[in-house]
Amino acid sequence: MIELSLREVRAGYGPVQVLHGISLDVPAGALTALLGPNGAGKTTTLSVVAGLLPLRSGRIEWAGGDAARLSPDARARSGMLLVPERRGIFTTMSVRDNLEIFAAGSTDLSPAYDAFPVLAQRSTQEAGSLSGGEQQMLAMSRALLRRPRLLLLDEISFGLAPRVTRQLFEVVGELVRSGTTVVLVEQYLSDALRLADVVYVLARGEIAFAGEPGELEGRALPGYVSLHS
Repeated sequence: MIELSLREVRAGYGPVQVLHGISLDVPAGALTALLGPNGAGKTTTLSVVAGLLPLRSGRIEWAGGDAARLSPDARARSGMLLVPERRGIFTTMSVRDNLEIFAAGSTDLSPAYDAFPVLAQRSTQEAGSLSGGEQQMLAMSRALLRRPRLLLLDEISFGLAPRVTRQLFEVVGELVRSGTTVVLVEQYLSDALRLADVVYVLARGEIAFAGEPGELEGRALPGYVSLHS
């Protein structure tokens, strides 16, 4: 079953076109990795799916209909959640206040504290004073507290220590096992291929590869930094 489908999607910023007619399918309840170097169009793809950037042409099908007809808020209310590269936390508020906002009325913050015990220790601390890894844990907690139908993750490992990255990917794996459909954007492979069911590689706004992770072994891809980074 396909959860999300993009067909001949074109998008960009001002006069610059970034996506040149990409098509991809995201299976329900699986992890789809969207890989590629800087400037390939990965973040633009997530922005279009989330409704933060308008389509120039093409179609996005999600939840049984045309997603382009839905506002970003409507997509969020229907179960779509984007965790952006810049984390999207409220830096001047406490960790607990952030979690309470993410929980949208629920008083049970234990899923976040159980996954990331350091957040319980820092609960009264301003989010902006956390380390980069702790801020990313806080951002990921939104997914744990909301349990979205479709989770879009943009470069969650960027600039983080391997230990923190492994912890974050363990949570991603748990979300997939619980039934959440995940689209994971990464520049470097790290643990992405270990978790991925389907892989797309973008290069200059076009699909350079589509298939299963094992099919990438030994393959040279245009514009890609390294298949073994």
